[in-house]
Amino acid sequence: MAIQRAGKPPFVHEKGICETEHLGPDTKVWAFAHVLGGARLGANCNVCAHVFIENDVIVGDDVTIKSGVQLWDGLRVGDRVFIGPNATFTNDRRPRSKQFPEAFLQTVLEDDVSIGANATILPGIRIGRGAMVGAGAVVTRDVPPFATVVGNPAVVVNYVETEGSRTGSARTQGIAGDALGLEAGSRVDLGLRDCFLERLPHFADMRGSLVPLEAGRGLPFPPARIFLVHAVANSRIRGEHAHRVCRQFLIATHGELSVVLDDGEKRVEVRLDSPNIGLHLAPMVWGIQYKFSADAVLTVVASHGYDPDDYIRDYEDFIALVGRG
Repeated sequence: MAIQRAGKPPFVHEKGICETEHLGPDTKVWAFAHVLGGARLGANCNVCAHVFIENDVIVGDDVTIKSGVQLWDGLRVGDRVFIGPNATFTNDRRPRSKQFPEAFLQTVLEDDVSIGANATILPGIRIGRGAMVGAGAVVTRDVPPFATVVGNPAVVVNYVETEGSRTGSARTQGIAGDALGLEAGSRVDLGLRDCFLERLPHFADMRGSLVPLEAGRGLPFPPARIFLVHAVANSRIRGEHAHRVCRQFLIATHGELSVVLDDGEKRVEVRLDSPNIGLHLAPMVWGIQYKFSADAVLTVVASHGYDPDDYIRDYEDFIALVGRG
């Protein structure tokens, strides 16, 4: 938060109460709003009528807080955040009248978050950068960066600004013009580092179907580790990390699921719905799997054995490492 940014002096409406001296330039506090003395607000914020802001609250630059919102102790709001009318924040999981915790839980809204009208955010939640919380949603757990969540409890329904939906099925809309060919070895470059979709060999007769997978013939690297992901509820998310050096090859062995790939600048969403379609997930690409069908089985082939130091599990760390911060 850069409250020293050049601009016009802050404005407080004659019927507003602003006890803090920490207001950035161009920030406006409108009628019947009340800002306590310990709060810190950045530049060019708009605090609408009937907003209340407690002491231990930090608000970044270019933030909009619509009417009927209360920001309680422990809330940290990044830059360019939008908080819709009557959105509700909490800071105590077990509130009792006249009983106070030693410290209130900290809730974080990272940069570029949007909170819809009447949404409820439970305490201790982190909402990742660029995420969007739908109107009336009840957020009970952390929200991944750029995710759109709706419902009670809120679940991820898509990712903001994903570039269409590519899929391994040539019949599915959204891949026209660069469709994955029907022959084994056909490939579609996804435009993020070395990520691609590839059609694998597939043999079928009256006995059933077979999809072979060999290093150099479908599998783009010698395998060091293989694991299966299954029995994942549709509302749950897997992945949410990047690898420093490990490469992965993902196959929907049964059922289907969606994969979001993010290189820090561009995001692409892929629908895997056939066992003869492989997705190569390159190092230093953030990967997320979600929208699992009830019968989905995801097979992951890795180029390296398990190494916890190879994982990047915090999106902000990832952005810094790829130079997009």
